[in-house]
Amino acid sequence: MSKSGNKQTAKRLRTSYLTTIISISLVLFMLGILGLILLNANQISNHVKENIGFSIILDKGVKQQEIKHIKDLLDAEVYVKDIVYVDPDAAAKEFQEALGEDFVQFIGENPLLPSFDVKLAAEYANPDSLTAIEAELLENTKIKEVFYQPDLVEAVNTNMKKISFYLLGFSGLLLIIAMALINNTIRLSIYSKRFVIKTMQLVGARHSFIRKPFVLRGIGNGLVAAFIAIGLIVTFLYYLQQQFPELINFKDVELYGALFIIVVILGIIISWISTNLAVRKYLRIETGDLY
Repeated sequence: MSKSGNKQTAKRLRTSYLTTIISISLVLFMLGILGLILLNANQISNHVKENIGFSIILDKGVKQQEIKHIKDLLDAEVYVKDIVYVDPDAAAKEFQEALGEDFVQFIGENPLLPSFDVKLAAEYANPDSLTAIEAELLENTKIKEVFYQPDLVEAVNTNMKKISFYLLGFSGLLLIIAMALINNTIRLSIYSKRFVIKTMQLVGARHSFIRKPFVLRGIGNGLVAAFIAIGLIVTFLYYLQQQFPELINFKDVELYGALFIIVVILGIIISWISTNLAVRKYLRIETGDLY
Protein backbone atom coordinates (compact mmCIF):
# COMPACT_ATOMS: atom_id res chain seq x y z
CA MET A 1 0.00 0.00 0.00
CA SER A 2 2.86 2.29 0.91
CA LYS A 3 4.69 1.48 -2.34
CA SER A 4 1.53 2.17 -4.32
CA GLY A 5 1.12 5.50 -2.54
CA ASN A 6 4.74 6.45 -3.21
CA LYS A 7 4.38 5.59 -6.90
CA GLN A 8 1.23 7.67 -7.14
CA THR A 9 2.93 10.60 -5.42
CA ALA A 10 5.97 10.34 -7.72
CA LYS A 11 3.68 10.23 -10.74
CA ARG A 12 1.84 13.33 -9.57
CA LEU A 13 5.14 15.13 -9.01
CA ARG A 14 6.34 14.26 -12.51
CA THR A 15 3.02 15.44 -13.97
CA SER A 16 3.28 18.63 -11.92
CA TYR A 17 6.83 19.31 -13.17
CA LEU A 18 5.83 18.57 -16.76
CA THR A 19 2.77 20.84 -16.56
CA THR A 20 4.91 23.62 -15.06
CA ILE A 21 7.55 23.32 -17.78
CA ILE A 22 4.99 23.26 -20.60
CA SER A 23 3.12 26.26 -19.14
CA ILE A 24 6.32 28.28 -18.75
CA SER A 25 7.45 27.27 -22.26
CA LEU A 26 4.24 28.51 -23.88
CA VAL A 27 4.33 31.80 -21.97
CA LEU A 28 8.02 32.33 -22.84
CA PHE A 29 7.22 31.49 -26.47
CA MET A 30 4.58 34.24 -26.55
CA LEU A 31 6.96 36.68 -24.90
CA GLY A 32 9.70 35.67 -27.36
CA ILE A 33 7.46 36.30 -30.37
CA LEU A 34 6.49 39.68 -28.96
CA GLY A 35 10.16 40.43 -28.30
CA LEU A 36 10.94 39.41 -31.86
CA ILE A 37 8.33 41.87 -33.16
CA LEU A 38 9.75 44.64 -30.97
CA LEU A 39 13.34 43.91 -32.00
CA ASN A 40 12.29 43.83 -35.66
CA ALA A 41 9.93 46.82 -35.35
CA ASN A 42 12.43 49.13 -37.03
CA GLN A 43 13.06 46.66 -39.86
CA ILE A 44 9.31 46.13 -40.39
CA SER A 45 8.73 49.88 -40.31
CA ASN A 46 11.50 50.42 -42.88
CA HIS A 47 10.08 47.67 -45.09
CA VAL A 48 6.67 49.37 -45.09
CA LYS A 49 8.13 52.83 -45.70
CA GLU A 50 10.38 51.61 -48.51
CA ASN A 51 7.27 50.55 -50.41
CA ILE A 52 6.21 54.19 -50.49
CA GLY A 53 7.25 55.81 -53.73
CA PHE A 54 6.53 58.49 -56.26
CA SER A 55 6.46 58.87 -60.02
CA ILE A 56 8.54 61.32 -62.04
CA ILE A 57 6.74 62.28 -65.27
CA LEU A 58 9.08 63.47 -68.02
CA ASP A 59 8.34 65.80 -70.95
CA LYS A 60 7.08 64.24 -74.14
CA GLY A 61 10.05 65.24 -76.30
CA VAL A 62 12.78 64.08 -73.94
CA LYS A 63 15.52 62.06 -75.65
CA GLN A 64 16.89 58.66 -74.62
CA GLN A 65 20.26 60.16 -73.76
CA GLU A 66 18.60 62.70 -71.46
CA ILE A 67 16.51 59.94 -69.85
CA LYS A 68 19.68 57.98 -69.11
CA HIS A 69 21.32 61.08 -67.65
CA ILE A 70 18.34 61.72 -65.35
CA LYS A 71 18.36 58.06 -64.22
CA ASP A 72 22.09 58.26 -63.43
CA LEU A 73 21.49 61.39 -61.36
CA LEU A 74 18.65 59.74 -59.48
CA ASP A 75 20.69 56.58 -58.83
CA ALA A 76 23.28 58.77 -57.09
CA GLU A 77 20.72 60.35 -54.73
CA VAL A 78 20.70 59.08 -51.13
CA TYR A 79 16.90 59.13 -50.92
CA VAL A 80 16.47 56.65 -53.80
CA LYS A 81 16.09 53.01 -52.75
CA ASP A 82 15.08 51.70 -56.17
CA ILE A 83 14.22 53.22 -59.53
CA VAL A 84 12.50 51.77 -62.60
CA TYR A 85 12.09 53.47 -65.97
CA VAL A 86 8.58 53.13 -67.42
CA ASP A 87 8.59 53.22 -71.22
CA PRO A 88 5.40 54.83 -72.68
CA ASP A 89 4.91 52.06 -75.27
CA ALA A 90 5.32 49.30 -72.67
CA ALA A 91 2.95 51.14 -70.30
CA ALA A 92 0.38 51.55 -73.10
CA LYS A 93 0.55 47.83 -73.84
CA GLU A 94 -0.12 47.00 -70.17
CA PHE A 95 -3.09 49.39 -70.14
CA GLN A 96 -4.47 47.79 -73.29
CA GLU A 97 -4.28 44.34 -71.70
CA ALA A 98 -5.95 45.63 -68.52
CA LEU A 99 -8.72 47.51 -70.38
CA GLY A 100 -9.23 44.87 -73.04
CA GLU A 101 -9.23 47.42 -75.87
CA ASP A 102 -6.75 49.46 -77.90
CA PHE A 103 -7.17 52.98 -76.50
CA VAL A 104 -4.14 54.22 -78.46
CA GLN A 105 -5.86 53.46 -81.76
CA PHE A 106 -9.05 55.09 -80.47
CA ILE A 107 -7.28 58.31 -79.42
CA GLY A 108 -4.90 58.31 -82.36
CA GLU A 109 -1.71 58.57 -80.33
CA ASN A 110 -0.13 57.30 -77.13
CA PRO A 111 -1.01 59.86 -74.40
CA LEU A 112 1.35 58.29 -71.84
CA LEU A 113 4.63 60.06 -71.08
CA PRO A 114 7.98 58.50 -70.15
CA SER A 115 8.36 58.24 -66.39
CA PHE A 116 10.34 56.80 -63.48
CA ASP A 117 8.86 54.88 -60.57
CA VAL A 118 11.00 55.67 -57.54
CA LYS A 119 11.03 53.83 -54.20
CA LEU A 120 12.25 55.91 -51.28
CA ALA A 121 14.82 55.06 -48.64
CA ALA A 122 12.95 54.62 -45.34
CA GLU A 123 14.35 57.73 -43.63
CA TYR A 124 13.04 59.95 -46.46
CA ALA A 125 9.52 58.47 -46.53
CA ASN A 126 7.86 61.44 -44.82
CA PRO A 127 5.90 64.48 -46.11
CA ASP A 128 8.64 67.06 -45.38
CA SER A 129 11.34 65.12 -47.24
CA LEU A 130 9.03 64.44 -50.20
CA THR A 131 8.13 68.14 -50.49
CA ALA A 132 11.83 69.06 -50.57
CA ILE A 133 12.59 66.27 -53.10
CA GLU A 134 9.72 67.40 -55.33
CA ALA A 135 10.95 71.02 -55.34
CA GLU A 136 14.49 69.89 -56.19
CA LEU A 137 13.38 67.61 -59.04
CA LEU A 138 11.10 70.20 -60.63
CA GLU A 139 14.11 72.45 -61.13
CA ASN A 140 15.03 70.10 -63.99
CA THR A 141 13.27 71.41 -67.11
CA LYS A 142 12.95 67.87 -68.53
CA ILE A 143 10.74 66.82 -65.60
CA LYS A 144 7.11 67.77 -66.10
CA GLU A 145 5.57 66.52 -62.84
CA VAL A 146 6.35 64.67 -59.63
CA PHE A 147 3.38 62.60 -58.46
CA TYR A 148 2.88 61.08 -55.03
CA GLN A 149 0.10 60.70 -52.46
CA PRO A 150 0.82 62.92 -49.44
CA ASP A 151 -2.17 61.56 -47.50
CA LEU A 152 -0.86 57.99 -47.86
CA VAL A 153 2.63 59.00 -46.71
CA GLU A 154 1.19 60.82 -43.68
CA ALA A 155 -1.09 57.88 -42.84
CA VAL A 156 1.77 55.34 -43.01
CA ASN A 157 4.00 57.40 -40.70
CA THR A 158 1.18 58.08 -38.22
CA ASN A 159 0.07 54.44 -38.13
CA MET A 160 3.61 53.14 -37.65
CA LYS A 161 4.01 55.39 -34.60
CA LYS A 162 0.67 54.20 -33.20
CA ILE A 163 1.54 50.55 -33.79
CA SER A 164 4.89 50.98 -31.97
CA PHE A 165 3.12 52.60 -29.02
CA TYR A 166 0.45 49.88 -28.83
CA LEU A 167 3.07 47.14 -29.09
CA LEU A 168 5.00 48.63 -26.20
CA GLY A 169 1.87 48.79 -24.03
CA PHE A 170 0.82 45.27 -25.03
CA SER A 171 4.31 43.98 -24.21
CA GLY A 172 4.10 45.34 -20.68
CA LEU A 173 0.62 43.88 -20.19
CA LEU A 174 1.64 40.47 -21.54
CA LEU A 175 4.72 40.41 -19.29
CA ILE A 176 2.52 40.99 -16.22
CA ILE A 177 0.05 38.29 -17.34
CA ALA A 178 2.94 35.91 -18.08
CA MET A 179 4.43 36.39 -14.62
CA ALA A 180 1.00 35.83 -13.04
CA LEU A 181 0.43 32.63 -15.05
CA ILE A 182 3.86 31.21 -14.28
CA ASN A 183 3.52 32.19 -10.62
CA ASN A 184 0.16 30.41 -10.34
CA THR A 185 1.51 27.31 -12.11
CA ILE A 186 4.52 27.08 -9.79
CA ARG A 187 2.36 27.68 -6.72
CA LEU A 188 0.11 24.80 -7.75
CA SER A 189 3.19 22.63 -8.22
CA ILE A 190 4.54 23.46 -4.75
CA TYR A 191 1.07 23.06 -3.21
CA SER A 192 1.47 19.26 -3.51
CA LYS A 193 4.60 19.48 -1.32
CA ARG A 194 3.19 21.79 1.35
CA PHE A 195 3.27 19.05 4.00
CA VAL A 196 6.91 18.26 3.23
CA ILE A 197 7.78 21.95 3.63
CA LYS A 198 5.93 22.19 6.95
CA THR A 199 7.48 18.92 8.23
CA MET A 200 11.00 20.20 7.47
CA GLN A 201 10.14 23.44 9.22
CA LEU A 202 8.83 21.62 12.31
CA VAL A 203 12.02 19.56 12.69
CA GLY A 204 14.05 22.77 12.80
CA ALA A 205 15.29 23.23 9.21
CA ARG A 206 16.14 26.81 8.33
CA HIS A 207 14.00 28.65 5.79
CA SER A 208 16.95 29.07 3.41
CA PHE A 209 17.68 25.33 3.62
CA ILE A 210 14.03 24.47 2.83
CA ARG A 211 13.82 26.97 -0.03
CA LYS A 212 17.08 25.94 -1.73
CA PRO A 213 15.99 22.64 -3.42
CA PHE A 214 12.71 24.17 -4.55
CA VAL A 215 14.42 27.24 -5.96
CA LEU A 216 17.04 25.12 -7.76
CA ARG A 217 14.27 22.90 -9.17
CA GLY A 218 12.37 26.06 -10.25
CA ILE A 219 15.44 27.50 -11.98
CA GLY A 220 16.02 24.15 -13.69
CA ASN A 221 12.41 24.07 -14.89
CA GLY A 222 12.77 27.65 -16.11
CA LEU A 223 15.91 26.74 -18.09
CA VAL A 224 14.30 23.68 -19.69
CA ALA A 225 11.19 25.72 -20.51
CA ALA A 226 13.34 28.50 -22.02
CA PHE A 227 15.13 26.08 -24.36
CA ILE A 228 11.81 24.54 -25.41
CA ALA A 229 10.48 28.05 -26.07
CA ILE A 230 13.59 28.86 -28.14
CA GLY A 231 13.00 25.71 -30.18
CA LEU A 232 9.42 26.80 -30.83
CA ILE A 233 10.57 30.32 -31.77
CA VAL A 234 13.17 28.95 -34.23
CA THR A 235 10.50 26.73 -35.82
CA PHE A 236 8.15 29.71 -36.08
CA LEU A 237 10.91 31.89 -37.57
CA TYR A 238 11.75 29.24 -40.15
CA TYR A 239 8.10 29.05 -41.23
CA LEU A 240 7.86 32.85 -41.31
CA GLN A 241 11.04 33.11 -43.38
CA GLN A 242 9.54 30.79 -45.98
CA GLN A 243 6.47 33.03 -46.25
CA PHE A 244 8.13 36.47 -45.92
CA PRO A 245 11.83 36.16 -46.83
CA GLU A 246 12.24 39.95 -47.05
CA LEU A 247 11.33 40.37 -43.35
CA ILE A 248 13.30 37.52 -41.76
CA ASN A 249 17.05 37.42 -42.20
CA PHE A 250 18.86 34.61 -40.39
CA LYS A 251 22.18 36.36 -41.00
CA ASP A 252 21.36 38.82 -38.21
CA VAL A 253 22.89 36.53 -35.58
CA GLU A 254 23.28 39.23 -32.90
CA LEU A 255 19.57 40.10 -32.97
CA TYR A 256 18.40 36.51 -32.52
CA GLY A 257 21.18 35.79 -30.02
CA ALA A 258 19.96 38.72 -27.90
CA LEU A 259 16.36 37.46 -28.16
CA PHE A 260 17.31 33.93 -27.03
CA ILE A 261 19.39 35.25 -24.12
CA ILE A 262 16.42 37.41 -23.02
CA VAL A 263 14.12 34.35 -23.15
CA VAL A 264 16.55 32.29 -21.01
CA ILE A 265 16.99 35.13 -18.49
CA LEU A 266 13.21 35.64 -18.25
CA GLY A 267 12.70 31.91 -17.73
CA ILE A 268 15.23 31.83 -14.87
CA ILE A 269 14.17 35.10 -13.18
CA ILE A 270 10.40 34.52 -13.34
CA SER A 271 10.76 30.90 -12.12
CA TRP A 272 13.13 31.96 -9.33
CA ILE A 273 10.89 34.77 -8.07
CA SER A 274 7.68 32.69 -8.33
CA THR A 275 9.23 29.68 -6.55
CA ASN A 276 10.58 31.86 -3.75
CA LEU A 277 7.19 33.51 -3.21
CA ALA A 278 5.32 30.20 -3.29
CA VAL A 279 7.64 28.45 -0.80
CA ARG A 280 7.64 31.50 1.48
CA LYS A 281 3.83 31.36 1.57
CA TYR A 282 3.81 27.78 2.85
CA LEU A 283 6.59 28.53 5.33
CA ARG A 284 4.44 31.23 6.93
CA ILE A 285 1.13 29.39 6.82
CA GLU A 286 -0.29 27.78 9.96
CA THR A 287 -0.36 23.96 10.12
CA GLY A 288 -4.16 23.89 10.37
CA ASP A 289 -4.50 25.93 7.18
CA LEU A 290 -2.61 23.33 5.12
CA TYR A 291 -5.69 21.10 4.89
